Amino acid sequence: MAASNGRVDGNSEVAAASLNLISEEKSEVEEEEATLVNGDFEARNAAPSQRLSRQHTRSTIQELATMDEEYDDYNDEEDSDWEEPIMRMISEKWFCVNCTMGNFDDVCYCDSCGEHREYKVLTHDCSASDSAEDTNPFKLDLKGRSPGMDPEGTAIGFDERMLLHFEVEMKFHPHPERPDRLRAIVASLSAAGLFPGKCSSFPAREITMEELQRVHSMDHVQSVESTRHFLLSYFTSDTYANRHSACAARLAAGLCSDLASAIMSGRARNGFALVRPPGHHAGVKEAMGFCLHNNAAVAALSALAAGAKKVLIIDWDVHHGNGTQEIFEANKSVLYVSLHRHENGRFYPGTGAAEDVGSVDAKGYCVNIPWKNGGVGDNDYIFAFQHAILPIASEFAADLTIISAGFDAARGDPLGGCDVTPDGYAQMTHMLNSVSKGRLLVILEGGYNLRSISSSATAVVKVLLGEVPTGKIRDIQPSRTGLQTVLEVLAAQLEFWPMLMPIFKKLKLQWDSLSPIKIDERKTKKKRRLRLGPIWWKWGSKRFAYEQLYPGNRSWV
Repeated sequence: MAASNGRVDGNSEVAAASLNLISEEKSEVEEEEATLVNGDFEARNAAPSQRLSRQHTRSTIQELATMDEEYDDYNDEEDSDWEEPIMRMISEKWFCVNCTMGNFDDVCYCDSCGEHREYKVLTHDCSASDSAEDTNPFKLDLKGRSPGMDPEGTAIGFDERMLLHFEVEMKFHPHPERPDRLRAIVASLSAAGLFPGKCSSFPAREITMEELQRVHSMDHVQSVESTRHFLLSYFTSDTYANRHSACAARLAAGLCSDLASAIMSGRARNGFALVRPPGHHAGVKEAMGFCLHNNAAVAALSALAAGAKKVLIIDWDVHHGNGTQEIFEANKSVLYVSLHRHENGRFYPGTGAAEDVGSVDAKGYCVNIPWKNGGVGDNDYIFAFQHAILPIASEFAADLTIISAGFDAARGDPLGGCDVTPDGYAQMTHMLNSVSKGRLLVILEGGYNLRSISSSATAVVKVLLGEVPTGKIRDIQPSRTGLQTVLEVLAAQLEFWPMLMPIFKKLKLQWDSLSPIKIDERKTKKKRRLRLGPIWWKWGSKRFAYEQLYPGNRSWV
């Protein structure tokens, strides 16, 4: 962290001046695009309060992640996809087992992920099934897993009771946050001989109410606990609970807490918490975005209680971890770094701009890397690690690194729309092995394509076990928008991390050497639609159909 009161005015002035130059093209592009999109320049440049009001109507991960991206010639009124009756669009469908997306009966391959409609994953003996899950094809056999702990090994935390958290009343479309996510990952690890096998098993326990209150308000903790008495509950239209969910959430939080303590005490070198429900959207007082308790926050505080002086949280889930940032934004003992799709606040949850750097005396302890578009892949992520994350992490010198490992930025994810490969996740994990003396805790967050999350999680576990990724990461070339994003992040953080200045100057020269985008090329760009998710999430003015299909909230907590 920067010395001399954390401020370097000269650096800040240089960064500000340089950032203005970087932003000139961005402003020109946005102005031109605003003119091209229905002439709606005024709407694109509306006051923040107006934009926030407009965004409020897209209130869930599924809605925001699957809305059409706006391109130059887009005009909702010209959309001809809706000539057929609504019921024709929502009938005669099959839902992909791999990614849950809907497809018409006359196709055999999923239009979203490309999997065959008869897709099967590795199967093993069944465990922890409950009524709605009895016919599930994804089975586990963990009877042979080793109970012992290896102080030089990797511990895997998992409990079958977390499979009992599912949406009891399946709506017209299967919920993407489903038990199959854990089943697919464990099946993949088992097939690779990693778990059971090379990794030791770590037991789970239900965290206590007192421990949860270090992170969440009493009202929040009690509201989650109250779901034990209801067959079905909703915190938001996409955040469900059943009578098993409170137990699953407490098991997830307790497992993460204990794994962090075990790593700090030397009982394990590193670990992977295979948990659900996920947690990084859960704030002090609010459950949202599929998340009930904030598992990473619980683990960080547990590590601090176990002797760590500083904890680093790297959140590579495609969605910004607004809950984790809220919990730690004024805490100088925890450095929170998030790489996420942002699109100037249009992508769920809309938070996590580069200028969000923390608050009070902890400014600079939140580092947000907000991607400007979908399709972001390995090169941009690794470039951001090399030029922003690792320099700051090395200066911070944490005693434990926690990865909020959402795999929804993976290629083929139905909600993320990005392009990170298993090798990309392996490379990022390997780079973090040099931080915190190898003390690394990986906590599962999002990720909804079963093939993607299982292969990505397996690649990460192999690195935890000591395998070195084979891909080359030298001379990584980022995309144009990726380079621009990293430059904006560095400019926002220079005031607090002055050692970033040489990197900033080098990348600024690289940016200046790029040829400007020609206006004519932007005008001829064709509208592109991402077929990500149930078709009715894209209806815009036809949102009433979504409300009809998802009346939701029958038993609000």
